Amino acid sequence: MSKAINILEENMGTLKKQTDAKIKAGRQANPEFMKTVDEIIEKAKAFQQGSNALELDQTAPDFSLPDPEGKLISLGDLLAEGPLVVTFYRGSWCPYCNLQLRALQARLQEIHTLGAQLLAISPQVPDGSMTSDEIDELDFLVLSDQDARVASQFGVAWEVPEFLAEHMRVDRKLDLDVINNGNGNILPIPATFIIGRDGKVLWRYVDVDYRTRSEPDDIIEVLKTTRA
Repeated sequence: MSKAINILEENMGTLKKQTDAKIKAGRQANPEFMKTVDEIIEKAKAFQQGSNALELDQTAPDFSLPDPEGKLISLGDLLAEGPLVVTFYRGSWCPYCNLQLRALQARLQEIHTLGAQLLAISPQVPDGSMTSDEIDELDFLVLSDQDARVASQFGVAWEVPEFLAEHMRVDRKLDLDVINNGNGNILPIPATFIIGRDGKVLWRYVDVDYRTRSEPDDIIEVLKTTRA
C-alpha cells in the first residue's frame, strides 16, 4: 500500500468521462501501445475472460485477508454489519484504479447512509510503508489479496499478457513480483460486487477491459433498492 492511492473527496464527474479522457490521452501519447492493448482486450473478451465470475444470487466465498496493518479481516465479520460493496483493483500504481477509488470515495457517505460498507481488494501486500495516521485517513477498508487468490475464488483473476507485463516492467519501472510479494503476472479483473448480508451477490460489474469501471451511481441505486 502507499500514499499513491491518493484518495480525493471531490466529485469530478462520471467515472466513465474520466476513464474515457485518460484513454483518449493514452491514444494521443502512445497510439501503437494503445492499439495493441485494444487487440489484447478484444482477444480476452473473445475467450470470455471473466466468464466464470460469481453470478447474481451466488454465495460469495468467505475469506480472511490482511489490512494495511496486517490484521486479518473476514468477509463474514463484515457482512454481519450489513451489505458490502467489494471492488477488486490492480494496485495503487494503476491510474484507472485511482480514478475509480476517488469516485467511490466521493460517494462514500451515501454508501454508508444506505447501510453498506466499501471494501477494496488488491494483490499488493502490507509493506509497512503506510503510517498509522495514513491508515486512519482511509475512509474505507483496503485488504491485500496476495497472488489474487480471493480474486480467483470470485472468478475475476486474469493472467496478464506478456506484452503488458513487459510494458509495466520496462516502461513504467514496476516490478509487480516485488510490489505484490508474489506472482506479478496474476492480477484481478477490476470487478465490483455488491454482496448482501446473507452473502449472496446482489449486483456485479465485470469487464476484462481494465480501463472501464462500474459507475458509483449504479452502485448507489442498487443499494437504495436493497435498503427498500
